[in-house]
Amino acid sequence: MTPDQLCIGLFVHLDLPWFSHPFSFNSFKIRTPEQIKTLRELGVRQFRYDPERSDSQPRSNAPRPVEPPPPPPPPEDPATSAGLASKRARIARLAERKRKVIEVEKAFVKAAGVMRNISKNLFARPKECLEEVGELVNQMVVAFLNQPEVALHVMGEHPGGEETYFHGLNTSILAMMLAKELGFERASSQALGVGALLHDIGLADIPDRIARPRHELTAPERHLRELHCDYGVRIGRQIGLPEPVLRIIAQHHELADGSGYPKGLKGEQIDPLARIVSLVNYYDNLCNPADLAKAMTPHEALSLMFAQRRAKFDARTLQVMIRCLGVYPPGSVVRLSNDALALVSSVNPLRPLRPWVTVFDPQVPRDEAIMLDLEEEPDINIAKALRPIHLPPEVYEYLSPRKRVTYYFDADARQGRAA
Repeated sequence: MTPDQLCIGLFVHLDLPWFSHPFSFNSFKIRTPEQIKTLRELGVRQFRYDPERSDSQPRSNAPRPVEPPPPPPPPEDPATSAGLASKRARIARLAERKRKVIEVEKAFVKAAGVMRNISKNLFARPKECLEEVGELVNQMVVAFLNQPEVALHVMGEHPGGEETYFHGLNTSILAMMLAKELGFERASSQALGVGALLHDIGLADIPDRIARPRHELTAPERHLRELHCDYGVRIGRQIGLPEPVLRIIAQHHELADGSGYPKGLKGEQIDPLARIVSLVNYYDNLCNPADLAKAMTPHEALSLMFAQRRAKFDARTLQVMIRCLGVYPPGSVVRLSNDALALVSSVNPLRPLRPWVTVFDPQVPRDEAIMLDLEEEPDINIAKALRPIHLPPEVYEYLSPRKRVTYYFDADARQGRAA
């Protein structure tokens, strides 16, 4: 199909590198005369189109008695040049974003290693280990909450039975993020970070098959597992944890409607810091259960908590978490309105329906995958969230949705847009 045959309604494919044209995708449906004009100015002699995804047929070319000489190259259009310049600037921005994500991933793995060593030596050297926990919380604030562009990024897919350390880190970082949004003082946030890291310390006194079950627990087994809150307080006192941290350990399974354990506390009876940890712990356990076959997508977990179980949580804290994680939290696999498949990579707190996404496109190398800020793509929106297990193998491999959830919070974007 020649450039003269382009018309509105055709679904075209561009056999060009993604960075050499101003469009967001290498394949799309033509919707405006301006798009036709830009396509013709690319200097492409032939276009491919998909009849099944098109709403119209290519325009017919009138026969010409004599083949005219090839036209001179069209003058450079300022709008096209500006579009390419904008796209190249976006590519540079994405490269910088990916570099910072890698830095934070390394910091997270290092933090998990520190937690592993602390857990091994907590009883032998309790004073030193508690100092290390406090220092780790300080480092986490710098690594995950104070970076100019990447405020939070938690990786969870790591081999080797380290789920306890990663769950503690997930809970601690998300809890401190919420505390920052809620305006908690530094001393409270420090206690919150330590308490969230150590909230499951009592599981050390529970048999592993019950502490981290791969099967449905019986009633006696559930009762035994619930004792980890009391066991955790006892251990915490033995090693000298302060009272605010002990309250978090004691109450991290209490729920606002009184349906939690071990004491069935309600609302204001629950310590404010423990309310945050309870909420985050509940969410992370839905996304990352011991039996991954029961794992919910981040979108499903937040939807369930808000639509059906909101009475279980502190209302203001739940609202802040939804605002921070977005309607489609990071790690969600989605189908876009143009039928493209994508992975939500970070949220836009001011526009929760328009996050950043990484797009599956087999024509683009995986390590150069297209990332879109949907706030800058008014014609594209999220149509629905999908379960990763339902993806074709090649899409799953390309997007690599993690078995364990990724949290990614872009605070700098919110501050920049709010200014």
